[in-house]
Amino acid sequence: MRKVALLGSASALVLGLVGVLSSSAASQAAEPAAAKSTTLTFDVVFSPFTPIAANNVRDPKSPFALGDEIVFRDQLFSHGKQVGDDAGSCVIVANTPEVVANCTAVFRVPGGTIAAQFVSMPGPAPKDMALTGGTGAYRDVGGEGTLVEFGDAGNTGSLTMHVLSFVARGGGH
Repeated sequence: MRKVALLGSASALVLGLVGVLSSSAASQAAEPAAAKSTTLTFDVVFSPFTPIAANNVRDPKSPFALGDEIVFRDQLFSHGKQVGDDAGSCVIVANTPEVVANCTAVFRVPGGTIAAQFVSMPGPAPKDMALTGGTGAYRDVGGEGTLVEFGDAGNTGSLTMHVLSFVARGGGH
């Protein structure tokens, strides 16, 4: 008899939890889409290449060791006028067969800042970025971006960010 009562109580608890989760998921699914999209584009003037040797174990055949860093602070322009900048760093996570770095950056743009993460490898290939948050007008953002290095003598490139502004669900809870 005791086993039947415990089984009944456990079943009721599980069914109750499933009901709560189902109604919560249904109410969230019924809410309208809460994201707005904005595209920001900038011309970039890159800072000089600045590596920092952080790992004392060096391979004489490689300019980098695992854990070395590259720091940068670039200028952002729109219509020929400087409108912002960025600051960031990349940590070398592989150096064979090619150099691969895990990078983070904060872009100071009109209205606030936007944080991003991306993987960087040498060469002109575009670098895809994940936008991971921000401040000011960008405090509830996500999205993605693309950073392109032109490889020219002026050390220039372009930055495009597709910014999604999210509205908190459930009254900000």
